[in-house]
Amino acid sequence: MITGSKGAATEAQQYVWGGAIPLQIHLHESEVTTLPPPPPALILAPRVGYLPLLVPQIKPFFSSSLPPGVDTVWFEYKGLPLKWYIPTGTLFDLLCSEPERPWNLTIHFRGYPVNLLIPCEGEDSVKWSFINSLKEAAYVINGNCKNIMNMSQSDQTELWRSVLNGQLEAYLRVYSKLKLDIVGDDFSLNLNPSRQTNSDNEATGITKSGKIPVRLYVRTIDEDIDEVEDAPIVDSWEQIYYINCPVEVRGEGKDFSLNDAIKALLPMLFTEEASVDVDSQAPESESGEVSDGGSSRSSQKNGESLSAHAGLFKDGTEIMLVRIQGIEPRLDIPFGWVAKNLMNPEQYLHICIYVKTVQP
Repeated sequence: MITGSKGAATEAQQYVWGGAIPLQIHLHESEVTTLPPPPPALILAPRVGYLPLLVPQIKPFFSSSLPPGVDTVWFEYKGLPLKWYIPTGTLFDLLCSEPERPWNLTIHFRGYPVNLLIPCEGEDSVKWSFINSLKEAAYVINGNCKNIMNMSQSDQTELWRSVLNGQLEAYLRVYSKLKLDIVGDDFSLNLNPSRQTNSDNEATGITKSGKIPVRLYVRTIDEDIDEVEDAPIVDSWEQIYYINCPVEVRGEGKDFSLNDAIKALLPMLFTEEASVDVDSQAPESESGEVSDGGSSRSSQKNGESLSAHAGLFKDGTEIMLVRIQGIEPRLDIPFGWVAKNLMNPEQYLHICIYVKTVQP
């Protein structure tokens, strides 16, 4: 994350942290023990938050209707168990091809699907998942995670509470001590580490980096549709490819755009050699499979259409949508602006891409 002057939040960061999704939560019918069944719970979920953190607000709506037993809470959307460690806003962007408001989710307090989801013990599990992700991001940015490991207990508590309560200014107070800034300004990033001298780094006290931590989610669509709103529901996580890979720019004298970042993360989509590169680790899905790629088009109403890059893609697939923090951005937007303004608190940029894989 890059903050504004004197560590102040940018306007876009304030919008991201203030963003929320209206949820309508239904108790699964198998766990209803009263007549009539309880009405759904209506709450606002922070985009940068996590579903398990909402349980203390949700449970009072359903506690009198639950069967006896120990709570093992999990959520589902149209039959798909939701991965609790993915930010709520990212889940929404990924699974709702046409934004659904309120977003209708089902909550379970029993029968945790241990074969499909990593166990979650409530807030503690979410907290340690968040801290581990922050360590990973620090390693990408600085080459080590010493600043995270050396955080005082009070700073760690303040950092987590700021995320839990959606307090951006409190978050930035601690974040400024972690020295995770990336070289850049409001409009572009110069991510060539060789241009940063030792004296520059010593003067600022900040380790400059050429890498941006990115988590890319590729939703595959195997039906021949014209509009992304017609995409079939996701009924299995096998339809989602998950790529956890830093983006690094190589070369001088050119602005690095969101389109360049996509080319770096998904080089298999392009027929020409990408002008940027990623870390040498091959992008893999959670199942360990290398993700497939495709050609280009976008259903965006504003900004540059992906169809402008159709010549760069292989035949038979289309990128139909790119979505970040609920936004369908122009592809020519400087990636520096995206990284500065749209990162999540754990310092990963979460990008959702819809790819149609139907062969002509």
